[in-house]
Amino acid sequence: MPEKIEELIRQAIAAAQQAGDLASFELEDCGVERPADADNGDWTSTVALRSARLAHAAPAKIAAAIVAHMPEDKQISKVEVAGPGFINFYLSAAASNDVFRLVREAGADWGKSNVGNGLKLNYEFISANPTGPLHVGHGRWVALGDSMCNIFDHTNFKVDREYYINDHGSQMDVFGSSVATRYLQLVEVIRKDNVDVATAHATLLADREAYVDDEMDEHPEQHPYMDAFNEALGGNSYGGDYIIDIAREFYEADGDKWYDVAPEVRTDEFRERAYQAMLARIKATCHQARCDLDLWFSERTLYIKDETGTSPVDRAFAKLDKKGYLYKTDDGALWFKSTAFGDDKDRVLIKSNGEYTYFASDVAYHWDKFQRDDYSIDLWGADHHGYIARVTNVCDALGYPGQFEVNLGQFVNLLRNGEPVRMSKRRGTMVSFKELLDEVGTDATRYTLVSKSSNQTIDFDIEAAKKQEASNPVFYVQYAHARICSILRRAAEVNEDEARELGMDVVASKAIGADYNLSLLTEPSEAALARKISEFPELVASCARDRAPFRLTHFCEELAASFHGFYQHCQVLPSEGRPVDAELSHARLAAIDAVRINLAIALKLIGVSAPEVM
Repeated sequence: MPEKIEELIRQAIAAAQQAGDLASFELEDCGVERPADADNGDWTSTVALRSARLAHAAPAKIAAAIVAHMPEDKQISKVEVAGPGFINFYLSAAASNDVFRLVREAGADWGKSNVGNGLKLNYEFISANPTGPLHVGHGRWVALGDSMCNIFDHTNFKVDREYYINDHGSQMDVFGSSVATRYLQLVEVIRKDNVDVATAHATLLADREAYVDDEMDEHPEQHPYMDAFNEALGGNSYGGDYIIDIAREFYEADGDKWYDVAPEVRTDEFRERAYQAMLARIKATCHQARCDLDLWFSERTLYIKDETGTSPVDRAFAKLDKKGYLYKTDDGALWFKSTAFGDDKDRVLIKSNGEYTYFASDVAYHWDKFQRDDYSIDLWGADHHGYIARVTNVCDALGYPGQFEVNLGQFVNLLRNGEPVRMSKRRGTMVSFKELLDEVGTDATRYTLVSKSSNQTIDFDIEAAKKQEASNPVFYVQYAHARICSILRRAAEVNEDEARELGMDVVASKAIGADYNLSLLTEPSEAALARKISEFPELVASCARDRAPFRLTHFCEELAASFHGFYQHCQVLPSEGRPVDAELSHARLAAIDAVRINLAIALKLIGVSAPEVM
């Protein structure tokens, strides 16, 4: 419809200019948009305000001339000038209601557009050490990033979902040592107490719980194994329960075969096996959150040399050096000339002792991305804001100016009944993302984590998210979808099992039939439904352009509210003492079926299910 209105405006301008009512001018954009208030029409144009200087006339006079020469069109019921020069368009009922037909014909393709124009896009939205489970903050990146990728898919970007595994560095040795130390303790308990591994595992867990509770260290006799663990590793360790769990898995697989081997052999073995075990857990958590990534990129691979004898790090550095952006200082350190791109200082890549910096990995990693895709987006925590300039600069230096982007995200405050969930440093871990998914459920978790702009902190109240009532937004939206499905089942005279076998699209067709007259829908609440649904294609496009998936949650809640308002005022199916015309009933069934389809699409884009029964 915006294109149609723009065409009418241009015809009116041409006619007014030919009649001598407007000076000759050309304008690229007629400024057709949705007015914030439905009382101001279905669409409005700011063309008169935009052309005032070009036409050498007041906006109100320009608007009046355009309206006076506006061609008649059966889809437009009224055009009027408002305020200082806005031109408001009111659609006919038939034109407004036609969106219900369009949605039903488009099905799952409703709202698709060509915003991306097929751009090959890499979106890396999770980056974490494989030394522990994903925490709730990581969970927000999962929800935001995967939802954004769904939106990119819907708007014709060719997107690769990517996880960057931080598996290069000393943290991996610490991880291996932590598991190895717990494995030795398991064997010692089994031998000393003559118990099985399950009992030994429980002993170490109870010991650690006692350590956590004994914050003042007043009862060291209650946690000797935890104290020994800390003493053995000098506090440089990973201490969560999951370390004991992994050690038990290794004992169950191999028994005590690793107890008497050389410490370095045991640590090397456990580092690699623990890495794979934790990575499998992380992948399972992402899958539970309905986020299946296309690529799990290992930082280690950046330092592996191929048949040419060079690694990705070597090749990225060679390109920078060829362009004159690297130099060495007298102490042997290698630097990137970041100041050449406006940075406040140059950035070291290799220290004087030969150690590669974390930035060295970033240089090679982003170079590698551009060998695979044409545009790269990273989702980082807001605390990494100061890192943006140097990575942007190196992408520019590598020959990819304007092709790198960073989206920043704020963190999550976890609450329970309005009270902060306290974290304990002694506990060795924060609340994990999997624990949140297990308690709250994937739907409520994802909906809540994506419900605000990424630059806003989320207050996630666990108990509020679990409520099965209208105060919980995800329940409110899902209930609207389920209620529509119930109405369609009744109209089609099928039960839940039959509907499940047929599929709701077939049930809807059976209930509505092939022919229905949408011009019968003249109630304000019916118009509100049509208006809200017609906003969806542009809304999804704006979500893609602005990297703003949270807008979909607002849309879902507003559409659900419009449906509930409609259902209160409009009889859909006849009931005792409340007859309804058969043709009108079919038209209303078609309208709510369009609502069903639209809600399901919007929820799917943010990774939330659309239940048919609640």
